[in-house]
Amino acid sequence: MADSGEVREAWSGAQLFAPPAAPAQPRPHHLGHRERLRERALNAGFAALADYEALELYLFRSFPRGDVKPLAKALITRFGTLQGVLSASVEDLCTVRGIGPQAALDLKLVHELAQRMGLDCMQKRTVIGSWSALLAYVKLALAHEPREQFRVLFLDKKNQLIADEVMNQGTVDHAPVYPREVARRALELAASAVILVHNHPSGDPSPSQADVDMTRQVISACRTLNLSVHDHLVVGLQGVASFRALGLI
Repeated sequence: MADSGEVREAWSGAQLFAPPAAPAQPRPHHLGHRERLRERALNAGFAALADYEALELYLFRSFPRGDVKPLAKALITRFGTLQGVLSASVEDLCTVRGIGPQAALDLKLVHELAQRMGLDCMQKRTVIGSWSALLAYVKLALAHEPREQFRVLFLDKKNQLIADEVMNQGTVDHAPVYPREVARRALELAASAVILVHNHPSGDPSPSQADVDMTRQVISACRTLNLSVHDHLVVGLQGVASFRALGLI
């Protein structure tokens, strides 16, 4: 049996020839970041978060693990603004590396809910008397649309909203409009008035001569049925143009 001296000598030799310990790995910077971001939102409110941070907080639900800050920043870089991200199509969202169909659908859900909230603000209220809510709603719905879309808001005798319907979608600079279809649908819904809405993907909401001509044709078709055209709104990233405010109706 080895005495204590031999044991100490063997232990010293083992220490001498043992491989050096591996250096400690640096702690990933994102560890604990989710908890810190949630705490800041809870303690300081959502207003304390930058747009990319609010988006990041939402992406936690689509991506239960990992660092999603780069992904949130990439989305805003790609689409320009937070509204641009939420308004983008599922196909366009999926062009961002890391975003798949499920995450894209989750993002589109936020946009859909926001639009429904906008409609709630106008339901059972006089649309004419809720003009600021109407402008906010059409901007949310159409400002970031990549193609022209022609919609009609159908109103009852009290100017309350009956329906908001997409009548046609077109290209980047044209959406076909059929005045008789507008009038026919208004009769089906027992509407008394309409507000025409379409977007300019170029961003400039200034009405074109083609817009003016088309509006006059719709007004003519509706007049024969005692339907009023209250306004025609043209939506772009730069704002909303009103035909009535511009003296075009």
